[in-house]
Amino acid sequence: MSSLVRSIPGSAPLVLDSPHSGVNYPEDFRSRLPLEVLRRAEDTHVEKLYDFAPALGVAWIEALFPRSYLDANRNTTELDVSLVDGGWDEPVASDPATLAKVRLGKGLIWRLTDEGEPLYDRKLTAAEVRERIARCWAPYHRAVADAIAAAHARHGYSIHLNCHSMPAVSSAYSTDYPGLVHADFVIGDRDGSTASPALSQHICELLRGFGYVVEYNHPYKGVELVRRYGDPRTQRHSIQVEVNRKLYMDEGTLEPHAGFATLKAHLRRLVEELIATDPRKLA
Repeated sequence: MSSLVRSIPGSAPLVLDSPHSGVNYPEDFRSRLPLEVLRRAEDTHVEKLYDFAPALGVAWIEALFPRSYLDANRNTTELDVSLVDGGWDEPVASDPATLAKVRLGKGLIWRLTDEGEPLYDRKLTAAEVRERIARCWAPYHRAVADAIAAAHARHGYSIHLNCHSMPAVSSAYSTDYPGLVHADFVIGDRDGSTASPALSQHICELLRGFGYVVEYNHPYKGVELVRRYGDPRTQRHSIQVEVNRKLYMDEGTLEPHAGFATLKAHLRRLVEELIATDPRKLA
């Protein structure tokens, strides 16, 4: 396993992964931006919100590298070829939805911050891009795939939560909905294609029972990690969970506030409930 990926095996049918909370900035990043600006791209503290999971027997996979260096929640074809010196000779995505993200500067390797600031004052070599894929993307996806396969083999089904955080208000270059005031949670299953809608709605109702405002598939439906590993026809359920950062941290200082403990306790209750939930029995 790569030194930039943490993977803890589990015994439960539940698998959790956090692709965007990494804080280990590799020396070869060489961004033009200072660290305090780059850090605003992180899903800050998500790994701490769920650090109870392994003790409950839940498999845990965590990217230690930052998402702005390489975004593990993108396909390797989602590359902005304008970043690559001399061009890119491998396949690239062509569908409009994917290209929209690339145009926002949020492809496999970020070109722009959420505020529209360029990350680089240079082009990357094709060798640099391939090295990042080999060191970061490939081992991360291998760990997620292996954990889901092991959970499914043990239980006959698997539930995969792809764990993220979102700003209180959407930034200009982060999504197709700049300025949108986010709910407390957004649960995404790509319109029921990556998980049983009954399971996704079960999660929504559990969170609403804690008093949270929850949206389903808007504005985030889930991207590569749920698309790649979710297949409800074979009882492999992958769901993206976005939590609003205002619930647990100061978005200016990145410091947790008093709400952190309450949110973490609710997330633990959610995880405990899902460990005991067989999606095959949900109506």
